[in-house]
Amino acid sequence: MNKKRLLSMLALILIVSTVLAACGSNNNKEDGASNGAGKPAEAKEQVLHINMSAEPPTFDPGQAQDSQANTALKLMYEGLVRVDDAGKEVPAAAESWEISPDGLQYKFNLRKDAVWSNGDPVTANDFVFAWQRVLDPTTVPAAPYAYQLGYIKNAIAYNSKEVTDFSKVGIKATDEYTLEVTLENPTPYFLGLTSFYTFYPVHASVKNNAAWATDYKSMITNGAFNLSNWTTGQKLEFTKNDKYWDKTNIKLSKIEASLVASGASELSSYKSGQLDFAGAPNGEIPSDSIPTMEKQLPKEFSKKGTAGTYYYEFNVTAKPFDNAKIRKAFSMAISRQDIVDKVTLGGQIPAYGFVAPGIKGIKDEFRTENKDDFFTENVEEAKKLLAEGMAEEGYTTLPEVTLIYNSSESHKKIALAVADMWKNNLGVEVKTENLEWGVFLETRQNLNYQIARAGWSADYDDPMNFMDLWKTDSGNNDSGFSNKEYDQLIKDSLVSQDNNVRMEKMAAAEKILIQDEQVLMPLYYYSNVYLTKENVKGISVNYNGAIDFSRAYFE
Repeated sequence: MNKKRLLSMLALILIVSTVLAACGSNNNKEDGASNGAGKPAEAKEQVLHINMSAEPPTFDPGQAQDSQANTALKLMYEGLVRVDDAGKEVPAAAESWEISPDGLQYKFNLRKDAVWSNGDPVTANDFVFAWQRVLDPTTVPAAPYAYQLGYIKNAIAYNSKEVTDFSKVGIKATDEYTLEVTLENPTPYFLGLTSFYTFYPVHASVKNNAAWATDYKSMITNGAFNLSNWTTGQKLEFTKNDKYWDKTNIKLSKIEASLVASGASELSSYKSGQLDFAGAPNGEIPSDSIPTMEKQLPKEFSKKGTAGTYYYEFNVTAKPFDNAKIRKAFSMAISRQDIVDKVTLGGQIPAYGFVAPGIKGIKDEFRTENKDDFFTENVEEAKKLLAEGMAEEGYTTLPEVTLIYNSSESHKKIALAVADMWKNNLGVEVKTENLEWGVFLETRQNLNYQIARAGWSADYDDPMNFMDLWKTDSGNNDSGFSNKEYDQLIKDSLVSQDNNVRMEKMAAAEKILIQDEQVLMPLYYYSNVYLTKENVKGISVNYNGAIDFSRAYFE
């Protein structure tokens, strides 16, 4: 063979080898990512890439109150039970439980193979410690979800300092692995509540470490994953907890979450293979891209109605929205159908009430049994109410009005659309302002706003989850609303053992909230729109839209 022919053969072999190597390499992308054309690449490592769009404001289960924290804490902690895709309670830190015939006492039997990430056993006293910490009236800042423990005997009395001896609260560790809970009244949804992050256990070491929730290296957790890296404003990294009792069923070795607020950037990263999941509830797909993604990637696209409501809330203590007629005028002067058809494009349903579809009622859904017909969209009536409200307040022109929302392309589009409707239909100029998530929450909680974007997804399957939010003493009531009749209706429905009476009183409370006082203006009932690579399985999105990545895996 001559030298020229030999060189040609060697060159051919080199080309073939290079092509073969490239075919088996995943094109230098992260394992488990797509090849960029919608086709899933072979997963060599179980590393899931997601985007959370915003940093959780806290990693303290007792202080958490948002969906970002919910997603992170669900990976890091585990309550007495977990809730599966169908909303059914399954064993978690508790391997079994017994409920007394009268529905007042719960006995949770904790599993003996559950340990904290530092190797300490997870005991009943860890739950007692965590729940007392939530209820403790000296906790600063006060736990926003303390009222969720209010179903427990004397819990609210202890939280309000009417009872000072915690031993009188219905939370007892009868031994190291037995937790007994006594309720004020039978509460059918209490078991499901124990899966919520406010009910998670907390390691006793936090008593001596003020920075425990801000330093990932000192966090001791009991969930399937540990927070192993945290670059502020950029990314979170969760690594499989090898001490977790159910580790054999945890397939992922790591979850890497970017913190990018741009929906366009998130979608681009998904399409290029840098993300394995994109969209709600923690990120977003730009609304104008939804129809295209549904057509182009039908096997990866999901659209799912969820038990949640997107709304704007008024600060009823701030002018001009301390006047109910002005609040009603603003709510009546927009077209919700146009918002869902032309702006959000995700299959949402226009909302005229607060309790979302999918929540249990008496025999059917609460929303089916109690129609959300508390008001109608009527521009002429809205103009009339606005004029009457302004006259009552002595306005010739309205004070300057600002609508705030947290940084998000979809929130911005909705805000601009609504502001444009107010301008065209009422002749009112409304300034829109976006705020970073943590700043936004603080601004809303401090009542330092006039109108604010908000959203509420069910924590448990009962209308009470929506209605007790607006009690005067609720830690999540960011409107300044306080109404004795409303508070009494909620109190009565909490103690009633007649489900018909409960539902009747909550329906009456919703009428006060929306029809009489218009404390908030509902916009639409949620749907989650998301994309998942075809070789990713096991991601759980339940009835309320909450997402759980802990059991995900690559096929």
